Amino acid sequence: MQDEGGVRCAVAGEAPTPASRCAGAGLLGLTINPPGGEPPAERIGRLVRESPVVIFARRGCCMCHVMRRLLAAVGAHATVIELDEAAEEAAASAAAAATVPALFVGGLPVGGLDGLMGLHLSGHLVPRLREVGALCG
Repeated sequence: MQDEGGVRCAVAGEAPTPASRCAGAGLLGLTINPPGGEPPAERIGRLVRESPVVIFARRGCCMCHVMRRLLAAVGAHATVIELDEAAEEAAASAAAAATVPALFVGGLPVGGLDGLMGLHLSGHLVPRLREVGALCG
């Protein structure tokens, strides 16, 4: 994590190479903080719009782990964005995320773990993931 409000983006479920390991998290990662680039709020909004499934989380969050595992079990791999405190505030304002972890599917907020579980238990999760292109078939 960067000290300047950086955002680390990782794709869950992929095996990291030694060069790509993010602070021991076991995820492929990319720090998105271009010098003189877009403000964090705009960057986070763009990531939500461009990725079919996005989870905003704190490092080591057990609820985020459960969310990633459930999504992986149905065949979807989320883009996981681990936030530091400054980036978390920007995410909350940019993406209308009231709490972290926060899940977005197709650019729309689902909520936290309770929202994901509600979609799954109602049978709407897989169709919604297919609709946004997060699942093949």
